Amino acid sequence: MNKKAWLVLADGTVFEGQSFGAEGEVIGEIVFTTSMTGFQETLTDPNYNNQIIVQTFTLSGNSGVNNEDNTSDYGGAVGYIVREHCSKPSNFRAETTIDEFLKERKIIGLCGIDTRRLTRILRDKGTMNGKITTTEPVNPDLKEIAGFSPGTDLISVAEPAEFKAAEPKYKVALIDYGHKREIIRLLNMLGCDVDLIPFTESAESIIDGGYDGVVLSNGAGNPSELNEEIETIKTLKDKRIPLLGLGLGHQLLALANGGTTAKLKYGHRGANQPVIELETGRTFITSQNHGFIVRSIPDETGKITHVNANDRTCEAIEYKENPSLSAQFIPSDSGGVNATICFIEKFIELIK
Repeated sequence: MNKKAWLVLADGTVFEGQSFGAEGEVIGEIVFTTSMTGFQETLTDPNYNNQIIVQTFTLSGNSGVNNEDNTSDYGGAVGYIVREHCSKPSNFRAETTIDEFLKERKIIGLCGIDTRRLTRILRDKGTMNGKITTTEPVNPDLKEIAGFSPGTDLISVAEPAEFKAAEPKYKVALIDYGHKREIIRLLNMLGCDVDLIPFTESAESIIDGGYDGVVLSNGAGNPSELNEEIETIKTLKDKRIPLLGLGLGHQLLALANGGTTAKLKYGHRGANQPVIELETGRTFITSQNHGFIVRSIPDETGKITHVNANDRTCEAIEYKENPSLSAQFIPSDSGGVNATICFIEKFIELIK
């Protein structure tokens, strides 16, 4: 780990540290996450496609890596920045180290820099592009870095796949914009057979599938640029098929119902994002990873039911004209007061 590496931000700021993981160079959108654990799930989250992650917690990798905890089988971060990484993990489930994991997935890592200073730059100036390189940057091309675009290419399975529930009651389609495995697990647990289908599938084909409901998955990208996907959702809602939008799906469902979206200054990323249920005042701690939000929804179309406790942005919507609801976060069946599986249970009630 003696090899040097550098981070060059689009504003010209340079950080010098050490290289770990893959070597080379990569340009991406620099974002920070406040999660204290779950680095493997973070690195394999499709929402981080074409992004470089800054971990605000100082140590990463002490629990090692295994073959079971990946959030997804495809997509994820292209770079990873930490204050310190653990080269000798101690966990009975560990099968390899974070260094080996990054090398295998061709993710370029940087450690040994002041991540607190970097996070404050992103907090104050907003998310910006940057380059990690293992070659000393002499006269770096800032225009090249600033001109990089994460793009709006969605990640999806190439072919439909079936996931059966132990005791099936309903048949649900999950449109894949870059889904997390957790969504399928929760739907199966609640008695739904799940057909995971590519986002390129036509609305007519989905309607002909005879599904009891349709789930719109999470994913990366600017929702307002995904016009074909929005049109597909409009067709489905006009047929009054029960819809559940999660993450990017939440944003696309809002746009299909006349809402608007906007980009946040530095996003909500981490496993500790507080969400308030407006009707009861109850607060949930949720896992989130997004740079865009639903800015508004017409009063005649939907009702905002949950907001972010930090900035009061929209976190969940119930729709009035069609049997649909959505959440910006991914529901969880974690024990105690923070279980948000109720969102999927409400979706089941719409199906009923």
